[in-house]
Amino acid sequence: MSTKIILAPQKGPQEKFLATSADICIYGGAAGGGKTFGLLLDALRYKDNKNFNAVIFRRDYTQVTSPGGLWDSSKKIYSYVKGSCPLKTPKLHWIFPGGAAVNFAHLKSDEDCLSWQGSQMTMLGFDELTHFSEYQFFYMLSRNRTDSGIAPYVRATCNPDADSWVAQFIRWWINQETGYPIPERSGKLRWMVRLNETIHWFDNKQEAVDAAIENGMDREKALIMAKSVTFIASTLQDNKILMKNDPSYMANLLALALVERERLLYGNWKIKAAAGLMFQRTKVNMLEVLPADVILWARGWDLAATSEDEKGNPAYTAGVLMGKRKNGRYIIADVINRRCASAEVRELIKMTCITDRAKYGRVITRLPQDPGQAGKEQAQSYLKFLSGFSVKILPESGNKATRAEPLSAQWLGLKGMERGNVDVLVADWNEMYFNQMENFPQSKFKDMVDASSSAFLEIENGGICSAPPENGTLGKNSYWKK
Repeated sequence: MSTKIILAPQKGPQEKFLATSADICIYGGAAGGGKTFGLLLDALRYKDNKNFNAVIFRRDYTQVTSPGGLWDSSKKIYSYVKGSCPLKTPKLHWIFPGGAAVNFAHLKSDEDCLSWQGSQMTMLGFDELTHFSEYQFFYMLSRNRTDSGIAPYVRATCNPDADSWVAQFIRWWINQETGYPIPERSGKLRWMVRLNETIHWFDNKQEAVDAAIENGMDREKALIMAKSVTFIASTLQDNKILMKNDPSYMANLLALALVERERLLYGNWKIKAAAGLMFQRTKVNMLEVLPADVILWARGWDLAATSEDEKGNPAYTAGVLMGKRKNGRYIIADVINRRCASAEVRELIKMTCITDRAKYGRVITRLPQDPGQAGKEQAQSYLKFLSGFSVKILPESGNKATRAEPLSAQWLGLKGMERGNVDVLVADWNEMYFNQMENFPQSKFKDMVDASSSAFLEIENGGICSAPPENGTLGKNSYWKK
């Protein structure tokens, strides 16, 4: 006996998302609120209309095709529709028995929009709208047209990003002092007209149409230009199914650094990395003696981008030595931050490799690779120069604050904890180091933060514990003594 499957939104924000009459609806504002499911489910609304055509975008193609991505998620929903057919050419898409189609695509750059000239999309979808530029959104909005008999509409999901154009776009729905969504405004309609790349807001459609006419538009075009907009807030607590199926997801969000926790768990649209939010010296545990249970060492480097600063002084090069302890904590054991001429940097790194190996045993040295051919040539040169040492040279991605977030989460610890999971060895470099960490990202210099982030990422994503030595000789700090 077959089990009947019912595809329906969860009560609350997800149901409100599928019920709204807005021309443009932005849904979400926190992680785990069932945003992608709601977006995919909305596209099924007109599955029996042969002229219905939906396109749902992600910024990168891998975000569409990766395990658990948009395409995978669509299979978990659309495969229950009898007669539905998934196809992979010319683009990933589904065809339903009634003739409707749901397509999946990406817009990597603004120039990619031009390939959609002449297209018509009844439903235009954006998964993670803050990843797209304002240009991409409004250009594709011009393709939001149809002869299907269904009024064209836009549906988008997102997580908060204080620096995104979306934060300004939905500011009426957000408390500008706290950064949190205003509950009584969630789902409320407003009307907009975009004139000369400036958005004008109104309380009703007639006001919007009148404003467009006053700016020289004929009435027919003014009626098209006036768009109703709403924002519907949701949080993890609204997704009862996810909370039941994966209770640990809440713990994962609670373990994030303060800035990311406020954004992804509580839906804060105003918070962003600022001095004192990501690193606080009072959150670390100071040790006078190097612990004997370190199982992995890595030293991250941040190389001076230029040989001199604006005053002609040598730029700073930083190297931070970090270890992971057997108890799961991290120890920052040594920090180098020196002004070196470009010719001296290579020698500094090699001398440090020699010293690190003599004092700590196996230490992975991680260097950043600059983009382009020059960066590849420099990386190759360093590999040869540091032959005999464990060296990794990797390109960096994301901005400095983003790269620092994983370390910040361990540094600050869970909300309410007196201390985080980071120990710092008492040394003469402590004050210099703490000053820069606490002032990040507002501080002029960020080299020690970058080096710390690099060391942490190597320990967590690239490093493996050393095997026991073949000759039986164990260093004084060796894990294999335990």
